[in-house]
Amino acid sequence: MGDPFMATGFGELKVFSGSAHPELAREIAAFLGCSVGQARLRPFPDSEISFQIDENIRGTDVFVVQPTCKTQSGSVNDHLVELTVMIDAFRRSSAARITAVLPYYGYARQDRKDKPRVPISAKLVANVLSAAGTNRVLTMDLHKAQIQGFFDIPVDHLFAAPVIIDYLSRLDYPELTLVAPDAGGAERARAYAKRLDAELAVIDKRRTDDGTAEVMNVIGDVAGRTCIIQDDIIDTAGTITKAATALKAKGAARVLACAVHGVLSGPAIDRIEKSPIDKMIVTNTIPLSPAGQACGKVVVLSVARLLGQAIKSIHEETSVSSLFV
Repeated sequence: MGDPFMATGFGELKVFSGSAHPELAREIAAFLGCSVGQARLRPFPDSEISFQIDENIRGTDVFVVQPTCKTQSGSVNDHLVELTVMIDAFRRSSAARITAVLPYYGYARQDRKDKPRVPISAKLVANVLSAAGTNRVLTMDLHKAQIQGFFDIPVDHLFAAPVIIDYLSRLDYPELTLVAPDAGGAERARAYAKRLDAELAVIDKRRTDDGTAEVMNVIGDVAGRTCIIQDDIIDTAGTITKAATALKAKGAARVLACAVHGVLSGPAIDRIEKSPIDKMIVTNTIPLSPAGQACGKVVVLSVARLLGQAIKSIHEETSVSSLFV
C-alpha cells in the first residue's frame, strides 16, 4: 500500500478519534498501518469537554474520526461539540490540514424547511464545522446528496453500497427483489437491484382518512421471492418492520433489511426482534448499543477499509473515484 507516513504537501498523516466510535478509528488506523494519535479527551465535572493533544502535530495532515450520533458515551450534541473542540485544538496547534471524518452526519434529516418556522440544521452543522477550522469533510451516505452543497469546503461523499452489495451477493439467495420502503428510496433501491441483477418493488405508504394508521401497498411482484428492504437510515424501525409485515402478507418467501446507518433508537431492537425480518444488515458507521449487539438478527459490516482507502487517497492527493465502483 505504500508508506502511510509518506510526507505530502500536508505533511505526515495522523488519525485521531473522538469518543463516539474509537473502535472504528482503530480499524481505520490498522488498515493504514499507523496507530491512533495520542490525545486526552475527558469531561470536566460540569460536563464541559477537556481536550489535549499529547504529540506534536505541527505541519501534519490530521483526520478526526467522529460520527455525530448517540452512543453510550454521549448524545449527538455532545459528540458534535466534542468534534468542534478537537478541530479547534488541531487548528491552534498548527496542523497543516484538518479533515473531519463523519461516517454518520447527524442532523442530516433536517435538510430543508418542511414546515413553517423551523431551522435547516444540516446547514447549521456545516457552518459550525467550517467555523471551527475544518479544511475538508469525509462522510458517508448522506440522507440527501445535496447536503454537500451546504459546505464551502471540499466534501468527499462515500457510499457503503459496495460493502453491502458484496455481502448480499455472497448470500446467494434465489429470486431476489430489492424493496424501497417508500417512494423516495426507489432510486437507491433500483441501483442495488441493478448491481444484484434483482427485481424492484416499492412500498406505497399512505395514511388512512383519519390520519391514525398507515396502509402499506406493495407495488411489484414479491410472492415466493426473497425480499431485501433497502434504506439509508434505520432509526426506530417502525416503517421497515411494517413494510416487512406487508411483504410477508403478499407472500414473500423471506424478508431481509439493510441500511447504511443503524441508528436503532428507542423501540427499534424490540420491533426488529418481533418482526418477520430474518436479517437486519447495517454497517459500523454507528456503534451498536448493547441491545443491538445482543440481537441475533443484526449483522454488522465494516466500512473501515473503505474509509481508510479514502483517507489514503486524500492524503496522497490521488483520486477517490475508484471507491465508487
